[in-house]
Amino acid sequence: MSSVTRAHWQLHFCVLLWGFTAILGKLITLTALQLVWWRMLIVTLFLLLLPKVWRELRTLPPRRIAAFAGVGVLVSLHWLTFYSAVKLANASVAATCIAMAPVFLAFIEPWIVGRKFEPRELLLGAAVVPGVALVVGGVPANMRIGVAVGILSAALCAIFGACNKRMADKGGALTVTCLELGAGTLFLTLVTALWHAEGSFVLPGVHDALLLLALALACTLLPFALALAVLRKLTAYTVQLATNLEPVYAIILAVLLLGEQRQLDAWFYAGVAVILGAVFVHPLLARRTTGKPTEAVFATAESKAIE
Repeated sequence: MSSVTRAHWQLHFCVLLWGFTAILGKLITLTALQLVWWRMLIVTLFLLLLPKVWRELRTLPPRRIAAFAGVGVLVSLHWLTFYSAVKLANASVAATCIAMAPVFLAFIEPWIVGRKFEPRELLLGAAVVPGVALVVGGVPANMRIGVAVGILSAALCAIFGACNKRMADKGGALTVTCLELGAGTLFLTLVTALWHAEGSFVLPGVHDALLLLALALACTLLPFALALAVLRKLTAYTVQLATNLEPVYAIILAVLLLGEQRQLDAWFYAGVAVILGAVFVHPLLARRTTGKPTEAVFATAESKAIE
């Protein structure tokens, strides 16, 4: 097997693991706040075991650390709203909403990164509107608040994705991830302490603890490390197209493992097809217009830190 072929398999394995995160979010019985707090804490602690992370942390100026910490707050809010959407609706709905992140990114990135707005990106936004309407019409009424929260999560994903892109060369990927998730953990700790919600800080049971470890290690750190290797072998265009498959994998897993197709009708899946169609066509049009592939921004639920 050639190194490029191996990289393709590794990339799709990464995307499959990211697709499992919505499933695990549904299976873990903790609240969305508890789940996100534990996940960020576990990943941060493991990253702090790496000497390389400590060496790079000592070299970063305070202003840059503060900037990454601010992005970390956005990450925590994104994950909080994403898993809230999973709890309020289901994994399929949350994954579909996250598929809209590239749409928001098309409008937000020019403002944050400082590049010119492209008219075709307006077409991308217009193209997904019918899909969103179909999705809303295809879910039970009691799940529609989950759709709204999921769309908010996609917008937050786009914002921190653009921020990470702007600061991509300001620090090592593992160190930046440690800073962002550590800051997110502290932010959620502060919010919980001020909220004084009874039972907010809980020690998970064996079932939830095992699933949290799988979420933090198998679905966060492992694909992160693999994706870093993949980026050295494949083009940004190839990586972006594969990354856009994350909601597809999540929905298929939700059908196979959770039987969520019984909760949703055909209009929902028609809406999914429209949204994903627009998301996949966008980088193709960009490539044909500019003559070069678009940059991989990884504006999805799980691959936020890899730029």
